[in-house]
Amino acid sequence: MEERFALLIDADNVSAKYIKPILDELSKYGNVTYKRIYGDWTKTNNASWKEELLQNSITPIQQFSYTHGKNATDSAMIIDAMDMLYTSELEGFCLVSSDSDFTKLASRLRESGKTVIGMGEDKTPSPFRKACDIFTVLELLLEDNTMEKDERSHHSQGKEAKKETAASKEQIEEAVVKIITENQNDDRETGLGEVGSRLVKLYPDFDVRRYGYSLLSKFLETFPKLKLIQEGTKVSVTLYEDKSRKEMLEEYILEQIKSNGRYGISLGSLGNRIRMKFGDFKVRDYGFSQFKQYIQSFPDVMLLEDGERTRAVYKKEKE
Repeated sequence: MEERFALLIDADNVSAKYIKPILDELSKYGNVTYKRIYGDWTKTNNASWKEELLQNSITPIQQFSYTHGKNATDSAMIIDAMDMLYTSELEGFCLVSSDSDFTKLASRLRESGKTVIGMGEDKTPSPFRKACDIFTVLELLLEDNTMEKDERSHHSQGKEAKKETAASKEQIEEAVVKIITENQNDDRETGLGEVGSRLVKLYPDFDVRRYGYSLLSKFLETFPKLKLIQEGTKVSVTLYEDKSRKEMLEEYILEQIKSNGRYGISLGSLGNRIRMKFGDFKVRDYGFSQFKQYIQSFPDVMLLEDGERTRAVYKKEKE
């Protein structure tokens, strides 16, 4: 049975352009039982929401601003959330706002055992982000929904987080290394799913899309210290332990060639992957003047000329 969520949107702090990405993202977590949006609908700046409310069956809650400078919308949304907490059978809440005023509400809902998913623009203050179980930046959702996959990959591949609130790639790598080490001390494997869930617990606003990737596995593959092992549908994450950089590089190259089966991989593509994984790779450091010569030195690899391209093929795959 799917978990049930209440979607509560602060119209004063969120643009209508985000509604489709919000609903698409929330569908990953469960069934949205309540859809409510709070604002003063007599104001012209909320007019853009009208069509979206009809199209997506969202119930608007009118809240007049009784006092200048005070946000009455916050109070109405908080009161409704607490009513739902005590009277409805919900597993979680999705609070959509870029306002830190909902920090206490998020904490209170979590104290009651509810899952709290926060969504807001990149300007959302850190206290609200950290009060949620999961926090998703709306700009990332919008980009993910509107850009073509190839275009997005070209546009943002390897892109670092621009905001100070995001964890750096170095912090992420060290966190994953710590998770794996702890599990190894208990003689346990580390699954890809566990890595993802624990990273979100450490950094509620962690999202691989922020770094230019659509899959956690592809993101983790860029870290030199980490190695992903797939057995059927099971993917585990481990460390390149007690190995020199040369051994790590050679093992990575063989994995890339093997993974492409009988056809192999072009030297151009292989070189690009190596540079993404080992940023300062220079073939001269390994005693060769050309990349082609270096790959030829692998005893289990053969090179095939394919028109203007040269492919590296694992010999056992060719046999």
